[in-house]
Amino acid sequence: MKKTVFALLAVATIAVGSVATAPQAHAGGGAVAAGIAGGLLGGAIIGGAIANSRPAYAEPAPVYVDEPPCRMVRERFWDGYGWRFRRVRVCD
Repeated sequence: MKKTVFALLAVATIAVGSVATAPQAHAGGGAVAAGIAGGLLGGAIIGGAIANSRPAYAEPAPVYVDEPPCRMVRERFWDGYGWRFRRVRVCD
């Protein structure tokens, strides 16, 4: 329903803009101002229709990876100054 209403409003805006911008022999700035106003109004209507539409991006399905069982092991190492301990992940 929203798409139909926005389409009709866009057509009406274009029609009004084309009638208002008909060339006149004696008017120089009036036709230009009407054309700018029609363009701004049409852009607002079309922009609103685009903003209210559904996003094109669809979230992908989740993927589950079966990781091998891992464990944390305490490891002793020499750091150049003395022996220290760190925890290391070890996977089988």
